[in-house]
Amino acid sequence: MSLFIKQIILNKMRQITPEDVYSNANQYGFTITKNQAVEISNYVRKNRVNPFNKRDREKMLYDLSQITDQETAMKANQLFNELIKSYGLEHLLE
Repeated sequence: MSLFIKQIILNKMRQITPEDVYSNANQYGFTITKNQAVEISNYVRKNRVNPFNKRDREKMLYDLSQITDQETAMKANQLFNELIKSYGLEHLLE
């Protein structure tokens, strides 16, 4: 079941649109520009990062800080950890 859940999340990431990024950012209290939303969605779709893998997650957050800023990347990491815990998916982290 864990592999199935991971695959669903990874597939959703690879299909994310700039509108999805911008909408979710606003929903979760992030301030990003529409241009940054385009850059983020392009990055996520083009790079085969696995947010469940610690090394990939750190790379992704570093790259996010380059697109936006350090504060936004830290806030995204905090939100990721909160969502993982709220859904009881801590066991998926590598």
